[in-house]
Amino acid sequence: MTTRQLQHSSADAAYASIILSLLVVIVAQLFNVAANSRLFHRHARRLLSDYGLPISVVVVSGCAYWGRFNVSHPATLPIGHSFEPVGGRSWLVPFWEMHEVKWIFIALPFGFALFVLFAFDHQVSALIAQGSEFPLRKPPGFHYDFFLLGIMTLIAGILGIPAPNGLIPQAPIHTQSLVVHGIPHKHEDEESNGPEEKTAGNAHIRGLPKEEPIAVVEQRVSNLAQGALSIVLLTGPFLHLLSFIPRGVLAGLFWHMGIDALVGNAITQRILFLLRDRTLQVAGDPLLKVRKSRIVLFTIIELTAFGATFGIVQNSLSAIGFPIIIGILVPLRIWILPLLPFTEDELAVLDQPTASPFTMASVGGMKI
Repeated sequence: MTTRQLQHSSADAAYASIILSLLVVIVAQLFNVAANSRLFHRHARRLLSDYGLPISVVVVSGCAYWGRFNVSHPATLPIGHSFEPVGGRSWLVPFWEMHEVKWIFIALPFGFALFVLFAFDHQVSALIAQGSEFPLRKPPGFHYDFFLLGIMTLIAGILGIPAPNGLIPQAPIHTQSLVVHGIPHKHEDEESNGPEEKTAGNAHIRGLPKEEPIAVVEQRVSNLAQGALSIVLLTGPFLHLLSFIPRGVLAGLFWHMGIDALVGNAITQRILFLLRDRTLQVAGDPLLKVRKSRIVLFTIIELTAFGATFGIVQNSLSAIGFPIIIGILVPLRIWILPLLPFTEDELAVLDQPTASPFTMASVGGMKI
């Protein structure tokens, strides 16, 4: 998004967009630091944690119309007419006018690639959003959600609009915003290791050393609200508001989400483990049970798979095939990795299940 502006916009507008992108990242990261610190009241920290990112988008979008930013005219989001398809076409794709059967067979490989993408994207993102770090109680609905996604994909194809995806409502950020933080109650037989800290009824308290997730507000109202707001944004007044958002701000939003994903990524954690002084390793870290050479080998395999996936999407002609690369990783994990010099216990640590047994039971159990 940012590099395209260097080609299609003036130099001033392109560089202003880059600065706006960096501003979004910096402001959002500062909000994250404040939310996880001892600064401000706990309700203020909770507000920054849940709404720091949208506040960053609004604030930096406003900066785009101030001073030299406004003079440079950074590119903004393109919009169309309210509830009208772009290009002047009708709402329905005229598939009934397709007289040659060959187009069906030509479309099959692309449909299969889309199926593989959604199968992994939806199920994996749903597992990550229901990870073991979240104290969930209600059973998951993987099959129901995937069935609904298939129906919506069919409708989207008939309407000629982008295929829907359950990634955003099921993103870990969404689950994190529904987590109730506090200090778990101690059993009567547990001894106190220090002065008792006030917990304000185990409510949302961030920054305390012993604070842990104690519950998750498990509901579907917020998912429904996100979908409803997407429809609201298609109305004329809100489309007009969207047209004021610079593209650089949207790019910064994705940069921030990427940085957050990298920080908590297992590959990043393993690389940091390898670089960290052994005397300063966290006691009880499962990676301490794995030989360092095996951690290096497993990390190299993961980085190679990432490089193949990233490389194929750099070409517009081959980008459609990147779900196939992701699909190949399944037989690689099932049949190839066990043949390499890994013990079963080492693979259990290096490739441990994302979610708890309670959640994994809905997708076939703990082990592959």
